[in-house]
Amino acid sequence: MFKKILIANRGEIACRVAATAQRLGVKTVAVYADADARAKHVAACDEAVYIGGSAPKESYLRWAAILDAAKATGAEAIHPGYGFLSENEDFANACTAAGLVFIGPPASAINAMGLKAESKRLMEQAQVPLVPGYHGANQDPALLQAEADRIGYPVLIKASAGGGGKGMRAVEKTEDFLAALESCQREASNSFGDDAVLIEKYVQRPRHIEIQVFGDTHGNCVYLFERDCSVQRRHQKVLEEAPAPGMTPELRRQMGEAAVAAARAVNYVGAGTVEFIVEQPGDYGLAGADAGFAAGPPEGETAPLGGSDPAQRRSVGARFYFMEMNTRLQVEHPVTEAITGLDLVEWQLRVASGQPLPLRQQDLRIHGHAIEARICAENPDNHFLPATGTLNVYRKPAHSRFARAEVRVDDGVREGDTISPYYDSMVAKLIVHGDTRQQALARLDEALAQTHIVGLATNVQFLRHVVRSASFTHAKLDTALIQREQAVLFHQQPVSLPLAVAAAVAETLMRERAGEQADPFSKTDGWRSHGVFQRRFAFEDGDAPIPATLAYLHDGTLRLTVGEGEAAVSGLLAFMPCAPAGAGAGAWQRDVSFAGASTRATVYMQGERAHVFTPRGTRSLVEIDLLAHAGDAAAEGGRLTAPMPGKVVSFAVKAGAAVKKGQPLAVMEAMKMEHTIAAPADGTVTELLFAPGDQVSEGAELLKLRIG
Repeated sequence: MFKKILIANRGEIACRVAATAQRLGVKTVAVYADADARAKHVAACDEAVYIGGSAPKESYLRWAAILDAAKATGAEAIHPGYGFLSENEDFANACTAAGLVFIGPPASAINAMGLKAESKRLMEQAQVPLVPGYHGANQDPALLQAEADRIGYPVLIKASAGGGGKGMRAVEKTEDFLAALESCQREASNSFGDDAVLIEKYVQRPRHIEIQVFGDTHGNCVYLFERDCSVQRRHQKVLEEAPAPGMTPELRRQMGEAAVAAARAVNYVGAGTVEFIVEQPGDYGLAGADAGFAAGPPEGETAPLGGSDPAQRRSVGARFYFMEMNTRLQVEHPVTEAITGLDLVEWQLRVASGQPLPLRQQDLRIHGHAIEARICAENPDNHFLPATGTLNVYRKPAHSRFARAEVRVDDGVREGDTISPYYDSMVAKLIVHGDTRQQALARLDEALAQTHIVGLATNVQFLRHVVRSASFTHAKLDTALIQREQAVLFHQQPVSLPLAVAAAVAETLMRERAGEQADPFSKTDGWRSHGVFQRRFAFEDGDAPIPATLAYLHDGTLRLTVGEGEAAVSGLLAFMPCAPAGAGAGAWQRDVSFAGASTRATVYMQGERAHVFTPRGTRSLVEIDLLAHAGDAAAEGGRLTAPMPGKVVSFAVKAGAAVKKGQPLAVMEAMKMEHTIAAPADGTVTELLFAPGDQVSEGAELLKLRIG
């Protein structure tokens, strides 16, 4: 085993690798950029070396600086984590040339599987089923469009050197192809330095199922079962689970053996994931979590793996096709650890140090069910735009850190840390494990309810909506689940307005009571010798003003009026500290009741905004001073502003151009993804205020548009 390794990454995965290394007695070296000088992963390691500026190309992609850091600190090996240099063939070769062990597959395997066209050719030779498509080297746009027309729409354009949903576009008809190709190639070039693409048939109602494989230097290779990653937004995973609901033992064996065949075709060593698209016949191919992929094909009707006909390598009920191989540890590896009881990072370290795999295929077993939710800084109700800001509140349920448990949280941030625009938007991974899928679902929903984040937009509430949706609950899974269930996933308010107002009023009263003294004149209980004391509050829910009045009645009860609704209210004066596990000073909860509806609420104030958290969900209100805001003007029309900090990639129009509502005007890049800014109404562009390549802050006016 190594004595010291360098972790060439940041954030959650750097902390994850450091945790296993520490358990094994292996010293660790962190590297960090300007933005990460005080980051959690720096504190998690035994040593830390500064490698450059905040932008990845100035730091985490500078492999020469990383190699220098490894040699200077006496590290024997480098763990690349995922992302950045984890699938960089040149970096793997450079590690070997420098006398360092690259904790990953051979550079030749990275090269073979990193270029999708080459990997498809190898898989065809290994008789692994492929989706119909074009994987050639000729990148002439006219030829690519002709190939797309030949394959038949819809098609998927994919960056040949890509991954993580970047450089990928679905095209529904031929007239949209060239515009999508140009955008895809631009994003691929920015993300991977290679704009080559391939074209594939877009499979309808597909399941995205991947197989975890592991090889060693002694010729052994196993599969550690499957993960279902079908729930996606913008071709990026949202929820992952293992085992895949509805998976039959025979189909699991077929896919597992196909994945091992794919790994052996490139002499794979270490942790890898072979991703498959599974085409489901019939009504999603499922009748529930216990049904088979094809609603249970009769026993014995599944063709054995093997033979020259790829069709014979697929179940009669469900066809599976090779999509790609990720030559690294996956973000979602904890669900595999949960159902197998294994530490995959430990396996990586042991294999890289020359040891054989700890177990053989016949020794591996599935125990229970696990689900992982990716908590990201983004706004699902605004097309999942990434968000930046400070984690002013970051409270988590009772959990383990980087270790198998009923509830596990893997993260690389702490309360008070900043989520910057330089790196991926993921804040944390929440992993739950149960004896059954139903138990795991219940634990996940409860753990999400106990996850409180204030300071920036996140997808926590959206994840709860997904988990509770009919499709996910009943395992009717495919990559279009979010689109299919959008009516119950977006723009939801699970907490009623009166209860949210009552909780916010209670928070105000609690803060006032903190200043009370022993004398009766400092009391804020609303007592009056004559008449009824009424106190007025003013809130805003979005753009809607919400007046509220609290009446202190003589019998000691309270009556709250919210808008036109009036009812007795309780719980405003009773507080309990520390609502969620791990909550710090300033966290209070109360049981609030209004008109017979009750909830337990925790409220965090951020300026004038009250963030109300309940077991049902969250809601945010602004408590306003009407006099202070009386002069605020309405939003100025005709201004198009940046929805997030980032870089202006291009403008699709010039000053003086007439535009139609919905027409693309500009393209921005943030957190490695491109975002199109469209015209909100018909009008004329009067001025462009930035140039392509300019960095802009959130809210910056990009161009002027005269409406009408």
